[in-house]
Amino acid sequence: MILIADSGASKADWRLIDAEGNIQQFQSLGINPYHQKAENIKAEIMESLKPKISAPVHQLFFYGAGCSSATNKQTLKTIFEEAFPNAVITVDHDLMGAARSLCGYDPGIACILGTGANSCYYDGDTIASNVPSLGFIMGDEGSGAWLGKKLLGSFIRGELGNELEGKMIKRFDLDRDIILEHVYQKPFPARYMAGFSKFIFQNIKHPVLYRLVYRGFELFFEKNVEKYDQYRQLPVHFTGSVAFYYSNILRQVANDRGITVRNIVESPIAGLTLYHQNSVMR
Repeated sequence: MILIADSGASKADWRLIDAEGNIQQFQSLGINPYHQKAENIKAEIMESLKPKISAPVHQLFFYGAGCSSATNKQTLKTIFEEAFPNAVITVDHDLMGAARSLCGYDPGIACILGTGANSCYYDGDTIASNVPSLGFIMGDEGSGAWLGKKLLGSFIRGELGNELEGKMIKRFDLDRDIILEHVYQKPFPARYMAGFSKFIFQNIKHPVLYRLVYRGFELFFEKNVEKYDQYRQLPVHFTGSVAFYYSNILRQVANDRGITVRNIVESPIAGLTLYHQNSVMR
């Protein structure tokens, strides 16, 4: 049995592949060792996931946000070794999961564009180069958090016009103090700001919002994709909710900049399942 997981901040997608290639799927709460204590992660695995898996697991591949450091990888590996004592455990960053899902065994530029943003040049085997994402405060251009940040800043400064401002007040009961409290005092400000991406999508025909998304994607390509020497020779792939739902604008910006965008998927888990199925047969 091979168990595969792709985990973000809010949820983790799991796939179990048996010897005949049959697939079972599960979900659990998101697992991120930067934001969760080891005992809470262990409880989630033992109480929510383990009871759903009856057969022995021989290999486990976990890809998650917060898994770039050796310390966090080891924390999760220790927890998984206790839960699945007969399995060979591999813990890796969500960017590696995106690269393997989107590119398979071929070179390419793999990008994540969801609540946050990231990118890498993948040589078909490893991540050969990575432009630091810097997070939503210093970077993450084009991400859901970046779009929400720009929208809320324009709202507070009265730059949106009466129509959009009125829609936001009616929809969210917003004012300056509520916004600043969520951004500067409450937990998970990136998630809060990214929550406004849905409003932007639903009103994307408004010129102000279309220009906002278009500009965010321009900056993503400029500050991420175009930093790789190979960006004009290789296909560029995307995963993440923002890339998926705004795919028409994303492809338009790429076309205007002479960049070839190939795969755009909402989640990497299907591609990761195929990757590991193929790896068994190679």
